[in-house]
Amino acid sequence: MSALQVSNVSVSYGSNTVVHDVSFALEPGEIGCLLGPSGCGKTTLLRAIAGFEDVSQGAISIGGATVSSLKRTLPPEKRAVGMVFQDFALFPHLTIADNIGFGIRELARSEQKARIRELLELVGMSGFGTRYPHELSGGQQQRIAVARALAPRPDLLLLDEPFSSMDVELREQLAADVRGILKKEGITAILVTHDQNEAFAMADVIGVMFDGRLQQWDTGYRLYHQPATISVADFIGQGVLIDGVVLDNDRVETDLVTLEGRVPTGCKPGCKVKVLVRPDDIIHDDCSPRKAIIRKREFRGASYLYTLELQGGVRLLSMVHSHHDHAVGENLGIVLEIEHLVVFPQPQVPGAASQE
Repeated sequence: MSALQVSNVSVSYGSNTVVHDVSFALEPGEIGCLLGPSGCGKTTLLRAIAGFEDVSQGAISIGGATVSSLKRTLPPEKRAVGMVFQDFALFPHLTIADNIGFGIRELARSEQKARIRELLELVGMSGFGTRYPHELSGGQQQRIAVARALAPRPDLLLLDEPFSSMDVELREQLAADVRGILKKEGITAILVTHDQNEAFAMADVIGVMFDGRLQQWDTGYRLYHQPATISVADFIGQGVLIDGVVLDNDRVETDLVTLEGRVPTGCKPGCKVKVLVRPDDIIHDDCSPRKAIIRKREFRGASYLYTLELQGGVRLLSMVHSHHDHAVGENLGIVLEIEHLVVFPQPQVPGAASQE
């Protein structure tokens, strides 16, 4: 039985549909993520799972019980769902211990104390129970917000952009820490974020959304190496899409080189395609006869991200160790090493003749 089942769910505000026919499932103890740019519908879908929005189509089940459908919407407080918000939402006038214990006040006092002590230890903050939220750092406050949400032992934990107010390094570290906490507790959870590194650090499976539609529900590895759509390929990781022409079932010709690998079903010889090239596909090699001009470089500490331009104007990205310090305008020797060929049929221009 799935811990969470979202089946053909749409959410509308009047005549405006903002989530379109979304389906996915989470198994017990699995951590999922809804990832996408602002306005893609991910937060609206999370609110529907929480019970704050009605569905206009489909159904949502938690632990096998239907909580949302056209016929019935179970109130949020009866869904056994915990929530962690972007702004932490801690009570400033309560101690850390009282914040954590807020949702378990019906338990005996001894049980409350034991659960609070257990959670403070779980989030690595033993001894902080008598402090107040303003005495903690942002990362510490978010750990307490997670502990408070876990206190009633929810069937499902929802996290709405919980790390977005923090700097990049802390955000990714905290995402990894919270993942460890949830895995220790065996909690099923779903995170909403626009930050793919945060999603990779925390989630077992990730759903990429655009324009209210779920483009792909998959592992981070497959999203990066086997994106299902051009939108996913363009959003996940860094890379460029270059033009190509199908030669046969296993070969695509590009301005760079003829590539071998899987060609999309239905793409006949002569079919125009887009080929995804990642920075790690372009290897720096001073001995290579193939040269590209460095048009831009970004220092990343251990590496430079170079924007390269080939003869003919094609631009690519390449990640090169920073001890190879090349200036803008220099020629850089490169070798193309694509282990995962990712090819998409080239989008048709409206009104253009179709490819035979």
